[in-house]
Amino acid sequence: MSDVAETTQPTEPAYPDSKYAWYVTSLLLVAYILSFVDRQIMSLLIEPIKADLGLTDGQIGLILGPAFAIFYVTLGIPIGWLADRKSRRTIIGVGITVWCVMTAACGLARNFPQLFMARIGVGAGEAVLTPSALSLISDYFPQKKRARAVSLYMSGISLGQGLANLVGGPLIAVLLAMPPFVFPVIGELRAWQTAFMIVGLPGLIVALMMMTVKEPLRRGLIEIQSRGATKKGEMSFKDSMAFLGKRWRAYGSLFFGMSVVTLVGYTGFWNAPLFQRTWGWDIGTIGVALGTAGLIFGPIGANSGGWLADQLTKAGGKDGPMRAMYYGVVITVITNIAYPLMPSGTWAMVIYVPSVIGGAMASACGAAAVVHIAPNQVRAQATAIYWLIINVVGLMLGPTSVGYLTDMMGDPNKLKYAMAVIPLVVGVPAILLIIWGLKHYAAAADEAQEWAEKA
Repeated sequence: MSDVAETTQPTEPAYPDSKYAWYVTSLLLVAYILSFVDRQIMSLLIEPIKADLGLTDGQIGLILGPAFAIFYVTLGIPIGWLADRKSRRTIIGVGITVWCVMTAACGLARNFPQLFMARIGVGAGEAVLTPSALSLISDYFPQKKRARAVSLYMSGISLGQGLANLVGGPLIAVLLAMPPFVFPVIGELRAWQTAFMIVGLPGLIVALMMMTVKEPLRRGLIEIQSRGATKKGEMSFKDSMAFLGKRWRAYGSLFFGMSVVTLVGYTGFWNAPLFQRTWGWDIGTIGVALGTAGLIFGPIGANSGGWLADQLTKAGGKDGPMRAMYYGVVITVITNIAYPLMPSGTWAMVIYVPSVIGGAMASACGAAAVVHIAPNQVRAQATAIYWLIINVVGLMLGPTSVGYLTDMMGDPNKLKYAMAVIPLVVGVPAILLIIWGLKHYAAAADEAQEWAEKA
């Protein structure tokens, strides 16, 4: 059986120019923003889609969650394996192209099966981005500056959600007030179908811009001892899984703890119906309110999380990224229980703001925590497994649990109770799991520091 030695290459060239490294990170951020715009726009279209296609909340939950997750989670590991070996910029460019085309294809759907299949395609395309992007970013920045770069990239979650709401809400309000559009060959498109076409196709420009990205030197390669021989370079899938398996307490507490944040975050797909049904807000007002909160406070949460993780690490906190993530998880759980139960939409938005900050902080620090303790050969694969677990739990259970729980209550106006119950049930066990895992994560971080020092 093969094993992995805790040594690295003796010398490595200097890191790439800082300005260019931040340019690449910014381009990857734009791609991540677009990915969330393309997946989030559907949450604003729930009511018109239900009306036109005659769907239930349960069916909408399937489209929002499992349809997107089927390939988004299952392709992550093979894509991660590929990204640890081949051109990451090419993989990302192909993925952007696929998800943009399939987002536009959602606008051509005429029934539930067609919309379900198009949504699967969106997930398949987006599966390639984060494992490849985090691997690239990790090779552009030294360890002590990496958390801030990763956090900037991860702020794409809240920025994408914010833009989808801020621009999408008023856009959909305008489209809903207009008669259906008629296009050659395609035929008649209703407002929600046109919205998918508008947000999907511009991302193809970003796919072309990936050609300006240079593949950096792969850094932090540990030596592999296999059948008595020592070599540097690629790990087999078996070696990679053995490496991660030996550190299951650190990775497991991180992965499953963060999966709850993802689950709670994806219940937010129901925010637009929540404000419509509970407080009677119109879609334009909802979009502006949710979008403004996401655009302003999401980046604050993500970048403050990255800053805190770096500060904790510099101060000698070996568990810095995961501890910063823990603070974000606590904020997220508490506020997501509270805001659906507020007496007015205004108060709900007040409590929603810290939930945005906490969720962005946890998401950014969770991703930084993964790459902080993973050697180069398994970095994309570890990220892919992380993404697999948090999204299987989050996407499969988040939107669907809310939809089916609301159906079980027999009253669409009880949506607010479904949205509050879910984070209450899953939040406390997740917090306890993360607390238990902090010491194991610190031990894994010790190993990672030894590899960096030997390099």
